[in-house]
Formats: sequence, structure tokens, C-alpha cells
Amino acid sequence: MKICVLGAGAWGTALAVNAAGRHPVTLWARDAAQAEAMSAARENQRYLPGIALPPSLTIRAGDALAALEGADLAIVATPMAALREQLVLLRDAAYPVAWLCKGVEPARADPGAVGLLGHEIQAVVAPDLMAGVLSGPSFAQEVAQGRPTALVAASLHTQLRDALVAAFHGPTLRVYANDDIVGVEVGGAVKNVLAIATGLADGLALGLNARAALITRGLAEMTRLGVALGARADTFMGLSGLGDLVLTATGDLSRNRKVGLLLAQGRTLAQAVDSLGHVAEGVYCARTVVQRARHLGVEMPIADSVVALLDGRVRPAEAVAELMGREPGVESG
Repeated sequence: MKICVLGAGAWGTALAVNAAGRHPVTLWARDAAQAEAMSAARENQRYLPGIALPPSLTIRAGDALAALEGADLAIVATPMAALREQLVLLRDAAYPVAWLCKGVEPARADPGAVGLLGHEIQAVVAPDLMAGVLSGPSFAQEVAQGRPTALVAASLHTQLRDALVAAFHGPTLRVYANDDIVGVEVGGAVKNVLAIATGLADGLALGLNARAALITRGLAEMTRLGVALGARADTFMGLSGLGDLVLTATGDLSRNRKVGLLLAQGRTLAQAVDSLGHVAEGVYCARTVVQRARHLGVEMPIADSVVALLDGRVRPAEAVAELMGREPGVESG
């Protein structure tokens, strides 16, 4: 199987490295200078330093369609903000296409518009594409190092799910198939927002009880939004829901958690984001997640508090006090 990965960030590079031992893989970089540097050093020094690129991995830049020639599977490994552009490019592809980004596209300027998840963008710009998402609890560095990881391939198309399993399932990477793409994408997006909240709590030294409460109640928020959008509730107990939430909310490699930690230390949002050197999708999709929830009448108090914090309307301690000051409720939702 010939695989082309569009996007040479940390996650795209990690998957390309992982698959290159079993398949011919081309990794396409938007930046020609970055591609040249990676080819010379056989390492992605900017996004994944210390990981050697296998000799079998081809690095390309320039015309993306030329890099895709002869591909059996295309993987879009760009941030969420660039997904629409890539799907437009690929809309006539005869091969399966999957994306890796987790988030919600900002709402467009049209009156009443809401931010879209990846599968909703695809339905608008490339409705005939055989497409889906590869998601789940995964830090790029560990995947590139060959540490055991489990992911979920989600699509309405059996052929796409099978292609992702054939491409990436191997000795260190287990891939499960799921046809609930709505649930998988909601989990992947909302967990980033909740990880900011958990990082904030840890940065304020609120303790393990607070962390457990935030993760558990955050999972309930995620599930409510997903079900309102048509997902199955049981999806959120799987890899792309509980699994990805636990990893992103507690793992030291989590960029979204790091944002919360830095805000708790008194850094501004700009300072926190600039220090990462990578995209923290939770910062960019938090407002859109809350907007989508309000449009559906879904309560998401933790996400609301994260947005208030990111907008500078409350300070870290005030965000926590606001959550703890809510009226008593029942746990069943």
C-alpha cells in the first residue's frame, strides 16, 4: 500500500515513520525549506527532534497532487484550520482519505453559521470522497518511538476503515474500526478543551480529587454534546472519548494541558501559546465548542469556564470558584 501523508508536523511525521517500515510512504511538507532540511538531516528537527527518519521514507514538497500520484491512501496531517483547503484539493480522489486533526473549524461569516467538525466540512466541500478520521489517545513522540499505542479509525465507509487498519495496524500500533465518526470527532475536539481545565487545576495545586472530578464531569459534558449531535453514548467510553481525555488531561506531553498549567502560573494566553512551538487545538476550538453547545441547548460548564479564562474575563482562581459555586445537581448527566 502506497501512503501519502500531507503535513510534516509532529503527528504526520510520527505516523509516516511508524508506517514506513511496512509500506512505501511519502511525507509532504508545505514548506520547501523544511522538506530540504528533513531530507538532509533525516530528522524533523523542528517538530520531532531526536527521531530518525527511515531511509524508506520519501520527503516531498511543492505540488501536493504530484506527491499523491499513485497513492492508495492519503492522510491529511494539518491543523484543523487547514483541513478544508486540503479536502478541496482531494475532493476528486479515487483513493481513501483520512485526516488526523482534532478540533472544530471556526464558524464562517454567514449569519447563524456554526463551527464544523471534520466530517461536516467534508460533507460540504467533498461529499463524494471516501473519507474518515484516525483518532485516539496518542502522543506523536511515543508513536514515532514505537511505543504501544491504540487508535480508532472512524468512517461510514467500510473500505476506508479497512484501509486505515491495513496501513497502520502493526506490532506497536493497534487500530480499531468504528462507524460512529460523529462521536469520535466530538471526543477528539472536546478533550482538548477539557485538558486546559485540568492543567489549570493542576497548576493551581488543587489536588488529585479535583483532577478526577474534572475528568469525570468533563466526560459527561463531552457525551452530552456528542449525543445531541447524533453520536452514540458508548463511543465516549472508548479510545477517542475517555482514552484520549485521560491522556490529554494528565500526560506531560499534552500541549493543551500545558496551556492550563502556564495560565495558572500567571502567563498570558499569548505567552502560553508562543512557548509551545506547536498548535494547541483546544485554544482555537474552545469558543466554537461552546457556541455549538449553546446552539443545541447543551450545558457545558467546564468548557464555558475555559472560554471565559481564555477570553480574559476571569482569572484562574475565579474560573475554579465559578465551577465550585454552581448549584447542586444529580450525576446522571
